[in-house]
Amino acid sequence: MLTVNYYNDFFEIGQQKINFSLYELSLPNDDPVYTLKKVMEDLDFSGLLANCSDKGRTGYNPIMMYAVITYANMRGIRSIDRIVDLCERDIAFIWLTQGRKPKRDAFYEFKSKKLTSDILDDLNYQFMRRLQKEGFVTLKELFIDGTKIEANANRYTFVWRGSINYHLAGLLDSIDKLYSSYNSFIKDNGFGEKYELGNAQMFVIDGIDKVRDIIEKNRKRKITKHKKLSNNRIIEIDNCSPLEILKLQKNLMTIADGEGIVFVNGKGKRKPKLQQLYEELEHCGQRLMGYKECFEIMGKDRNSYSKTDLEATFMRMKEDHMLNGQLKPAYNVQIAVENYFIVHSYVSNDRTDYNTLIPVLEKHKEAFGEVLEEVTADSGYCSEKNLLYLKENKIDSYIKLQDHEKRKTRAYSKDIGKYYNMKTMVFEDEQVYICHDGRELRHINTEKKRQNGYTQTYEVYGCSDCSGCEHKSKCLYKYNPDKDVDKNKVMKINEVWEELREKSHTNIQSEKGILKRQTRSIQTEGHFGDIKENEDFRRFNYRSSDKVYKEFMLFAIGRNINKYHRFLYAKLKKFEGKLQEKIA
Repeated sequence: MLTVNYYNDFFEIGQQKINFSLYELSLPNDDPVYTLKKVMEDLDFSGLLANCSDKGRTGYNPIMMYAVITYANMRGIRSIDRIVDLCERDIAFIWLTQGRKPKRDAFYEFKSKKLTSDILDDLNYQFMRRLQKEGFVTLKELFIDGTKIEANANRYTFVWRGSINYHLAGLLDSIDKLYSSYNSFIKDNGFGEKYELGNAQMFVIDGIDKVRDIIEKNRKRKITKHKKLSNNRIIEIDNCSPLEILKLQKNLMTIADGEGIVFVNGKGKRKPKLQQLYEELEHCGQRLMGYKECFEIMGKDRNSYSKTDLEATFMRMKEDHMLNGQLKPAYNVQIAVENYFIVHSYVSNDRTDYNTLIPVLEKHKEAFGEVLEEVTADSGYCSEKNLLYLKENKIDSYIKLQDHEKRKTRAYSKDIGKYYNMKTMVFEDEQVYICHDGRELRHINTEKKRQNGYTQTYEVYGCSDCSGCEHKSKCLYKYNPDKDVDKNKVMKINEVWEELREKSHTNIQSEKGILKRQTRSIQTEGHFGDIKENEDFRRFNYRSSDKVYKEFMLFAIGRNINKYHRFLYAKLKKFEGKLQEKIA
């Protein structure tokens, strides 16, 4: 249990002026450091203090340490060495520390062990509730956007799924041949019956056909010199255990002991056939273990990672240091903003924004309850899963569609092959589409497709006979008059997705939706422009997603308090002006 009263130690002690023998130094009355301390007085630091202990040597006041780091971020300072220097030279930092001089180890220990991500979120949400009471935010609407910030990782220590796929396919081919060589060696020398060894089969597992398909395609690729396997191709080798190879090695050692075969090494010595087979199996087992480890680090959602920051993904950045479109290790940083205040931040290693919307909204629900009514975002967040989540939680969607600009063109409305340009009618309680030639497209069946843990449902409609139709070239996709003479029109429609899209499109086309889109671009993109250009925050100082999140969250809290200070200062000046007018 803590015996030191950190609250009194920080809030009740501390002078606004520091007296020297020859002159007096004081902070300006409008310095943001006073706003910071005023904000912190209403915060509950019990979560932070719970991570502290009275055992051992007395450390620095954790509330004071948080204040110093937050004030540094308010000034755009993220370097610990720079903060340590300012604690000795800058009057505002000296006032916060009350003359103490924390060293870099104290700050690193505080940020890594005491100040967790959950504590940072809690302190920020406490501040948001204060802003809500004072009328600065309502927490009922969010403007969401994301940007990519480079990770603190070596740009050239990359691991690509496509490269691993290429080498793994060759390795599996080699292992397959080794199993054949092992079986031939056992059979030709009669070791199977003598030592009761059975015929070995390569990885008798579920999905072996897919693995063999990869091997066969790789063999053809070598013959035809075709391009390498796709980066997105996931080879299922979860059950391809190197332990199976180790069993063969143990069998070979048993034969070596029984037959008196000695393993030799060195120049001029010829290795026995058994030793050669043993060493080849050992080499392949080590390589397979390395590839399995790479796939475990990468997971199924990423196609790359950095060896110096395993959680960073290689992404295409706007800053191209080599001017050749090279990818760099980075994190996808999301912010949810209202009235210029960053309500939430979220750091992901996903290259796209599709999968980041729901986690941000879940954070909002967990922190403030089901108060959210409207969400505004760009087309990068438009997906069936996201729009369905908004509908189920009764949140109005103001998310721009991917084809928003295309919908404005004449070609979009004149495309006769699309269902939305066809007439519809109901026949025997079933919807029927009427094509440009007046033929009926009736419902054929329903298909389901599962992708990224989400199931999509497609209704399939088709025309029974398109022969003689003069509009085939415009109606059928990639129509070839020589090959597709007997081809009939078939189209798949995801009716749930289309309904959600139309609802969101209607919202953003309204007068309110246009205003919200303008507000989003000003507030969220304005934040990122300020962060990257004015604050020069283009690269993280820490590695791993948790430390990166804490670094950005501290920066966001500093920006929030700065914004709050500016609002207060503007209101105060406005009030004083009115007061002077009344006096005059």
